[in-house]
Amino acid sequence: MAKARYLFPKDYMADPSANVFNDRLYVYPSHDWDSGECFDDDGGHFQMRDYHVLSMDDIMEGEVTDHGVILDVDQVPWAEKQMWDNDVVEKDGKYYLIFSAKDYTGVFHLGVAVADKPEGPFIPQPAPIIGSYSIDPCAFKDDDGQIYVYFGGIWGGQLQWYRDNKLKPAASVGEEAKFNPTMLPEGDEDPIPSRVAKMSDDVLQFAEAPKPVIILGEDGKPLKASDPHRFFEASWMHKMNGKYYFSYSTGDTHLLCYAVGDNPYGPFTYQGVILEPVVGWTTHHSIVKYKGKWYLFHHDCVPSNDTTWLRSLKVAPLEVDENGKISTLKVED
Repeated sequence: MAKARYLFPKDYMADPSANVFNDRLYVYPSHDWDSGECFDDDGGHFQMRDYHVLSMDDIMEGEVTDHGVILDVDQVPWAEKQMWDNDVVEKDGKYYLIFSAKDYTGVFHLGVAVADKPEGPFIPQPAPIIGSYSIDPCAFKDDDGQIYVYFGGIWGGQLQWYRDNKLKPAASVGEEAKFNPTMLPEGDEDPIPSRVAKMSDDVLQFAEAPKPVIILGEDGKPLKASDPHRFFEASWMHKMNGKYYFSYSTGDTHLLCYAVGDNPYGPFTYQGVILEPVVGWTTHHSIVKYKGKWYLFHHDCVPSNDTTWLRSLKVAPLEVDENGKISTLKVED
């Protein structure tokens, strides 16, 4: 049992993307509020409309600074609503916020906004990334400086609408488009994978078509759709001892899991559960090393009494053994 810290009890925030810039820890969350929208499987009740950034220099005990709004949906020409998960990556002294939002036809895309400082403000590009879709971007900078974006989420995240980066014939587009369970694989079928794409040198576009992120079981074969450890949403990538750790949420089975590979594209072999179920429908996370220690950032719905669209940020120390095995956490308040 691990003792977790509530990072920012003053407000409801979720989907924390933690990064270290200039020896300080920055957390880029989504920003929950009660919009009054009805609950539905498409996430219509998650009406987040802006991003803040939090920073600190002592994760478990130090003061947390809220730098305020760094980007609002009204500043983004192509986006109408639902600014969901985001992440930030640095290159050549510039900071690139990669975010997900719905356009005016009700379709999610990824966008980019640029700043001179980690705390913003961020200036958005006038159009989304060409060829982007779905949600939950993670921006990973490899040791050679190359930047990759991992993304994708099922149900409200619309990933089930796409095959080979194109809309399936059964997928409708527009405000009335809803989650359709008949579009999901079942049983021994292959699950819907996350996606990864190398970014262009200016970090404004994909440099290639997105590729599937395949997770293998112990038998060397892809996990099946019925496996409780298959991918659902919330991709995250970190690197440790030369290995690539792809972690993710299983969504409706309520776990955070991880798999390990030898390169940014995978395939990745399933290793285990990082976090047992928390209060709330699911969780979303990031993993970062700061001042020599590893930490897991995530969210739950304890303070809001299990109101799933009012979530709160948490962080807990992450235990990693000498072989790179991550211990399973069960957190307590």
